[in-house]
Amino acid sequence: MRTNQQTTLKGPVTLNGVGVHSGNPAEITLRPAPANHGIAFLRTGMPSGNDRLIKAHHACVSATELCTVIGDVDSGAVATIEHLMSALFGLGVDNALVEIDGPEMPILDGSALPFVTAIDQVGLTGCGAPRRWIKVLRPVRIENGKAFAELRPIDRGFRLDVEIDFENPVIGRSRKAMDLSPAAYRREIAGARTFGMMKDVQRYWKAGFALGASLENTVAVGDTDVVNPEGLRFPDEFVRHKILDAVGDLALAGLPLQGAYRSYCGGHRMNVGVLHALFADRANYAIIEAVGTRRETALAEFGVGLGFAAFAGEL
Repeated sequence: MRTNQQTTLKGPVTLNGVGVHSGNPAEITLRPAPANHGIAFLRTGMPSGNDRLIKAHHACVSATELCTVIGDVDSGAVATIEHLMSALFGLGVDNALVEIDGPEMPILDGSALPFVTAIDQVGLTGCGAPRRWIKVLRPVRIENGKAFAELRPIDRGFRLDVEIDFENPVIGRSRKAMDLSPAAYRREIAGARTFGMMKDVQRYWKAGFALGASLENTVAVGDTDVVNPEGLRFPDEFVRHKILDAVGDLALAGLPLQGAYRSYCGGHRMNVGVLHALFADRANYAIIEAVGTRRETALAEFGVGLGFAAFAGEL
């Protein structure tokens, strides 16, 4: 597949599971989409009977507590989109329509690997249009206490450098840096599972979270060890999953990023927040397009040609 051409799926593929927070069953179908469509979620099964199309864009994010949510509860929302978005970004999928019949994505095994397997099952195809990127031109940074997230310019590609620092000794402090490519994503990131600490379970349940969590879809961390009998998939699975989440949240830029991302003790809120900081000033970024080789385009503003008249619309 030529990297300078937009891609989509060769055909539809369906997955089923339960939402990690709601515990409710959900079915999704990933469908091909035309050039310049981007990624969008079609929320079906609404009480009103009206389907809702929600663009996968940072401006559509309505919540970031323990997961990333786009849309709104009253007119239609989809929660826990980050693992699928991570798989799409990681594999270089530019255009897709995600049909979902409920308010939360299925968690599957807690990683992005089932999504990667499903996408690989049908394969990718070119859309016959040049790929576009968002090129970071100036550093942007947000902070919250000791935590921070920042984007910086680099000459090519997308690089992540993520560090976590937990008081729990099982997780502890860990840092991983990598250049993102489909091969590296499959090998190093896709299989890293979400995790949670056993001491927080009761609090999450009372708040309406983690109702569908189990040892089949979450790495459960005790005071001195991992509870899951199979242990970890990687010695540093925790930080790898944080990278997985960051890739998914940063995919909400709307186009692939060319830049370097660095975070310390970050999470969904800060991943999305750094995108808001990037797009707060038009001088922070440029949209570049591949025509044989990459070149700067004369696009007047972010969003031109994405195929959406607004951030979200009702069908």
